[in-house]
Amino acid sequence: MLPLPETDVLIAQLKARGISLPSGPVHVDGYGDSEELSSELLALIRSGRKRAGTGLLWAYQHDGQHIARTGDIEIVVDHLNVPVMVTRVVSSERIAFNQVTAEYAALEGEGDGSLAYWRNAHWNFFGRECQRIGREPTETMPVICTVFQVVLELVGTGQ
Repeated sequence: MLPLPETDVLIAQLKARGISLPSGPVHVDGYGDSEELSSELLALIRSGRKRAGTGLLWAYQHDGQHIARTGDIEIVVDHLNVPVMVTRVVSSERIAFNQVTAEYAALEGEGDGSLAYWRNAHWNFFGRECQRIGREPTETMPVICTVFQVVLELVGTGQ
């Protein structure tokens, strides 16, 4: 995956297309660590099934990325860093990996929506992230659980 683009650059690109963003702090975010996973997760968001996402705190810190806070506006990009939607963060919570609940896993909307599926899929993803940043995954590794709402789908971009 490409490094995320600068927020100011994307805001200017959207403004040039006549797209205004809702009020609030604006940041850039993407989903997945491959073209395939990004496409799959964005399709789940578009379908309305996925309304949450989880990131590894250690990876955010390693990459110097913003950690989502309630009220943030996020310009969501695809695997090519093309803006595909705008979301608003409804809630953001830091918890241990092994403390994620079944209710939250269902909001993520991946696989069969179960906590068992969530744990397996995210253990694999966070394992890749840990390898990338030189850490070892643990059951208590800190994750950021974010619930969002889509406020704007950007037509004519992305997939």
